[in-house]
Amino acid sequence: MARTPHSGGGGEHGGGGDGDRRRRGRGRENENRQERGDGDELKDKLVTINRVAKVVKGGRRFSFAALVVVGDQKGRVGWGAGKAREVPEAIRKATEQAKRTMIRVPMREGRTLHHDVLGEFGAGRVILRAAPAGTGIIAGGPMRAIFETLGMGDVVAKCTGSTNPHNMIKATFAALNRSTSPRAVASRRGKKVSDLLGPRKDQAPADAAAQEAASV
Repeated sequence: MARTPHSGGGGEHGGGGDGDRRRRGRGRENENRQERGDGDELKDKLVTINRVAKVVKGGRRFSFAALVVVGDQKGRVGWGAGKAREVPEAIRKATEQAKRTMIRVPMREGRTLHHDVLGEFGAGRVILRAAPAGTGIIAGGPMRAIFETLGMGDVVAKCTGSTNPHNMIKATFAALNRSTSPRAVASRRGKKVSDLLGPRKDQAPADAAAQEAASV
C-alpha cells in the first residue's frame, strides 16, 4: 500500500510551526533592539520615592511617585519622575522619562565645570563651583546623584533655597544648562580660544625667553 506524502505546511501543526518561527524571529529582533538601546551603559540612581494618595469617592487611592537620575558618566545626564500603583512600575516610568530628557554638560578636563554657575527654579536655588583636581564631589542629596551619574569628579555645590528634591534637581539642571565652555563662547563671538583665555602658562616662559633674546 502506497503512503501519501506528508506536507509540512498543510496540516494544523505545520501552520503552527511557521507561526512559531515568525514569532521567534520577531522576538530575536526585539532583543537585538534592546541590546542596541542598552549599549550606552547608562547608570541610574533613585533619588526619592514617596507614597501619594488621591481622594476619590469611597476612600483614598494610593500610588507611588519616584524621582530618578540617569547618566552615562561621560557628560550626559537626565532626570525623570514617574507615578504608578507599584514601586517598580513608577521607577521604570521615571527612568524612561530621564533617558528621553538627557542633556550634555561641557566639562573641563572631563572632571569639573569650566566656571561657577547659579541655578534657580521656584524656591530652589543652587550654586555650582568648579574645583581643582582631588576635591571630589562636595554636594549632598539629589545633587550628588546628578554629579555621580554625570561623571563629574570635582565640584562644590551648595543649596541655598528649598530642600525639596524636585526643586533641587530642577535648579541644578537649570544651572547645568547655563554652563558653557570657552570653545563655545569663542565660536559664538567669532574668536579663538587663546584670545579669550590668553597664553598658556607653559608657553609664558618660552615667550619671555624669546623676547629677551630678541632684545639682546
